[in-house]
Amino acid sequence: MAADQAAGLRRHSARQPARCIHVFSDSPDTAASLAQALHQAGRAPLLVDMQGRLFADAPARSLFDWRQQLQREQLQTLPLAYGAGWYAPGVRADEPALSAVANGYDHVIFDVGWGSGLALLPGAAHTVLMEIRHADKNLHADEPMLRTYALLKTLACLKGTVSVGLLGDRLACDHVRAASCRFLEQRFAHAIFSLANEDDAFAALAVRMADEETSLRAC
Repeated sequence: MAADQAAGLRRHSARQPARCIHVFSDSPDTAASLAQALHQAGRAPLLVDMQGRLFADAPARSLFDWRQQLQREQLQTLPLAYGAGWYAPGVRADEPALSAVANGYDHVIFDVGWGSGLALLPGAAHTVLMEIRHADKNLHADEPMLRTYALLKTLACLKGTVSVGLLGDRLACDHVRAASCRFLEQRFAHAIFSLANEDDAFAALAVRMADEETSLRAC
């Protein structure tokens, strides 16, 4: 299935970088809900199934795996009610051949889960979204919080602009932001945004990303 031509034309005419969203969540529903919100906001998203947990049962998967599809320069995407899906378990988000693909969509959403490390496509604008569900009362010691802190430390060391957002349990998100302000560089920590208090976190994120895209266009 071809990429959305209108999205590609919008990006080419505005000379904007590809926009990638990396979703770290225990549930595949998080990335899918975000894709739906962006679609409802008039955007064309590509949802990449990196973990093989979104489209494993889809009957129309390609006979070629994602490596072969990239080599052939022809992605076999799945038509979704909210955009396009791509079954690519094991793909890395920094795969060079993805650059041309990403430019055909308004947003490329990577369902990273918590089982993979972070990889960023060169030249793209990135948002890292982390869904936090703590397991016990000792917020600083449970596994969901520890892996969140580890990813934030990695992001804080990166050179370049990466937008970082939190959603999920409000108390856990508040603890993460407070700990970031205490232990990480202040400019990075203060830029972390939380959607935990929003009635519809995904709609709020879609609006936020539209505003960021408008700002980039104005630059």
